[in-house]
Order: sequence, then C-alpha cells, then structure tokens
Amino acid sequence: MRDYDEVTSFLGYWGPFQRLIYVLLSLSSIPNGYVGMAMVFLADIPPHHCRLPFLNSSYGGLGYNLSIPTEEVKGEIILSHCSRYTDQNTEGCLDGWVFSKERYVSTIVTEWNLVCEDAWKTPFTITVFFLGVLTGSFLSGIISDRYGRKLIFFGTMAVQTVFSIIQAASNSWEMFSVLYFIVGMGQIANYCAAFILGCELLNKSCRISYATLGVTLSYAFGYMCLPLFAYFIRDWRMLLLTLSVPGFLYIPLWWYIPESPRWLLSQGRVEEAEAIIRAAAKKNGITPPDILTTPHHILPIYSPYTPHILTIYSPYTHHILTTPPHILTIYSPILPIILFYRITVALTYYGLSLNTPNMDGDPYLNCVIAASSEVVGYSAMWFAARYAPRRFTLPFSLIACGVLLLIIKFVPEELNALTIALAMTGKLCVTGAFAFLYLYCTELFPTVVRNMGLGVTSMASRLGSTVSPYVAYIGTYNKVLPYILMGVISIISGVLSIMLPETKDEELPELISQVKPVHWFCRKQKLVKKTSQKENIQVGIGLEKSHG
Repeated sequence: MRDYDEVTSFLGYWGPFQRLIYVLLSLSSIPNGYVGMAMVFLADIPPHHCRLPFLNSSYGGLGYNLSIPTEEVKGEIILSHCSRYTDQNTEGCLDGWVFSKERYVSTIVTEWNLVCEDAWKTPFTITVFFLGVLTGSFLSGIISDRYGRKLIFFGTMAVQTVFSIIQAASNSWEMFSVLYFIVGMGQIANYCAAFILGCELLNKSCRISYATLGVTLSYAFGYMCLPLFAYFIRDWRMLLLTLSVPGFLYIPLWWYIPESPRWLLSQGRVEEAEAIIRAAAKKNGITPPDILTTPHHILPIYSPYTPHILTIYSPYTHHILTTPPHILTIYSPILPIILFYRITVALTYYGLSLNTPNMDGDPYLNCVIAASSEVVGYSAMWFAARYAPRRFTLPFSLIACGVLLLIIKFVPEELNALTIALAMTGKLCVTGAFAFLYLYCTELFPTVVRNMGLGVTSMASRLGSTVSPYVAYIGTYNKVLPYILMGVISIISGVLSIMLPETKDEELPELISQVKPVHWFCRKQKLVKKTSQKENIQVGIGLEKSHG
C-alpha cells in the first residue's frame, strides 16, 4: 500500500503548480493579519472629559479647566475623565463626553461613549472576537473534514469579508460585538483552511517552508499594512470598510486553487482526485503515469492512527473530554505543561500586540515596529527549527521575552525609545515561540492521538487570547504593569518548558509507549509504562466508534 506523497512524487518539488499554490494560499493570509489587530485603532481611547452644556463642545479650554477636577494618570496631570464639579461636590458626566479629535475623527469608543462606567466594553469587544476565534477553531476542522477544504476556505473568506462590511454599518455596540464574533469565527477558520489546504496540496519537501514562512510572513505583512491604512483613514467606519473590501479580490482564486486530492481520496472520490493530480502534472509539463490511483493504492489518510502530521484540526478533537482517562494520564505532566505554555504564549503575544496604543510615542509607528518584529521572529524561528535543539529554542525564546519585559520596569520614563525597543524585542521572541507551537506539539504527540492533542492545545491558546485584551487594558492606567505580568508568566513557562523532551531529528512517535518522559529538575524520571501496539490500535478504534 503506497502513501499519497509516494504516488504523487512524479510531480516534482517546485514546479509551476507548486509555486502557484504556495503564492496564492500564502497571499490569502494577508487579510487575516489586520482583521484581528484592527481594534488597536478601531477601539483606541482618545483623551476625553465631561461635556459641559454651558460651554462649547470643543476639547479643552480654560472653562473646562475650572469646571472639571484633575487626576494623575501615568504620572501626568489631566482633566478628570469621569467627573465634573457641582456647586459643592462632584458628579458624573451627565451630559456625555467631549473627545479629542487630534488623532481620530471617530472610534467605536467615541461613537458609543465606551468610557467610565462603560469602559469595560472596550476590552470585552476584543474578547468577543477571540471567543469567535475559539468557536471557529473548534468547528473549522470538523466542517472542513465533512465538506472539503476548498469550500470552507472560500466560504469563511466570504464570511470574514461580508460581515466586516456589515459591521462597519453597525448602529449599536451590541450589534458591532455580535458581528465581530462572527468575523472572528471566519478569520481563524479561513487561516486554518488555507494552512491545511496548502499542506495537503504541496509535497513533503516544500510544505514545511509553506507552514513556517509562507502563511506566517503573509500574515505579518497584513499586520504591517494596518497602520498605513489607519494613518490615512481616521474614521473607524471608513477604515473598517477599506480593510474589508480587499477580500473580494480573492474571488478569482476559486478557478486556480483546487480541492485537496487527499481529502477527496479520504471520501472515496478517486476520479476527482486523479483529475486534479493530472491537471497539476500538465501544468508542470510532466506526463503522469497511466494508472495513478485505485482504492487499494492509497493509504487511508484520515484514520485516528495514521501519521498525517500537518492536519491540526480533527473530527475527533471534540471527544477529548470523553477519551479514556489513561490516555491523558500518560501525558501527565507533559500535557499540563504544553497547555500552560500555549495559554502563556497566546496571552503574551496578543497582550503585546494590543498594548501598542498605550506605549508612549506615535501609535502608528509603534504598530509598524510591532508588525515588523513578527517578520524577524518568524524568520529566526524557521532558522532555529532547522539547526537548534528544541529544548534550547523554546525555553530561550520565552525566558528572553520575559526578561526583556521585566527590564522595562527599571527604564526611566524619559527613555521612551528604550522601552519600545525592549517591548518589541520581547514581542519578536514570543512571536517566534508562537510559530514554534505547531511544529513542537506535532513532534510530541504520538500518532494515535496527535490530532486530538493538537486540537485541545490549540483551543487552550484561545483562552490566553481572550484574557489578553484585559492585560492590555491595564496599560491605560499603569503602563508598566502589563509588562510585569506578561514577563513573569513568560519566564515561568520558559522554565517549565525545559522539562519537555528533545524531539529534533527524531522519528515521530507512533505509539503511546514511544512518548518520551519529561526531564525532572530534582529526581530521575520514571520510564513511561510500555503500551502495546494492539492497545494503541484499540484506542484509535474506540475514538472512531465514539465519533461514529
């Protein structure tokens, strides 16, 4: 029985077909880079104070200085955001607020007065988005396995584009948040569909490059475009509309990107898969063999115990809570360490990304620097994954990030450039760690539960991202505290990751008995109890039956 890569090896390594798929699917990740991060500007909080009906509505002025108390924020004396003088006391802003228009014409904060008693709505809006991401990451693999990669890829791109446009016409915060949840579902599902479709269409030689550089660098490029658009478009509705419209440019890709032959074969649609393979051969100028596939020539690709290492989401993921307990105890304490690691990395990555408006200096320049650091981080991690041990790469990136963020506490306020440099270098390190996640987790989990393990750890990272907006929100009151929180948890996670086993240049574990033990600091680790191949096959069959 032959596997898919062996059957299609005649297509070559880097022909016109592979180059076209690599480029088009990588470029499709560009909108994903700015959709999630757009809230950095859409929900920024301009300087504001209470509106006084007996004065004009312009921001500031001598009359306001006499009628509104002052308060200290980040070491600066400013007019109170939430109170004004009465005859003998103070009261809230009963007549609304006046917002500075020095930087923005409007944001969702100025549109719906998301300040003071309603200030919690701003970070909660971003949390709603990440809850959509969590839901999308849970459902995308299940739906993709059922209806195909191509359909989900273009369908979720349409969801992301259309609902972003509708979102720009929102007439209330509640409507905006509900639509943002749907956009979050489409954003992650589209990214995952592109990732899986590319990995299944490309051959073994270039899919690693696609997974670590192609989609990630395109995502970073989209992130870099965000401050450019935001600098010239200061109204939140027009900015969101402008960011949404490019999604329609991807419609012609439908005629150039085929369905995954691997998925078609898993569904028994052999003729369709063979037609796509022959079309790829024709594009590469290669004459294919007369007989390509029969139901007995291809190894069944999507079974619970088949090594398909690059598919992240599985129809068995949602059975993690009903899995026999002994499977999870075999990974203890490896699984808790990985879960904590993924939550930490996601919280720190998104916390630093969303915190750029709270940094001193120009927010547009800070965002460009943050996005540029991702390019360096992804490239450095690709190099490290090829040449450095796993047990060095992971702890070093996390501990370095934590130390750099903690140093900010001791930087004088006047050295703002140094603070930005430390924060962005820390973001570079955690970005690399974020990109390292899928590769390392793939190497740690054995084949019989690899998809399930990757699915549950990926969902855990979404928990970290849902908390990150509140970490960034703390920065509006104390700019150092978010760095301390993220620095401490990064160091703890980095130290714990030293216990994880080395996997570089080693065969992927097929059976539970082949999983390496953790490296304890204080005592010798017991050997993991051997589990027979028969027992592992029974685990896979049990999962298959529970799914059916």
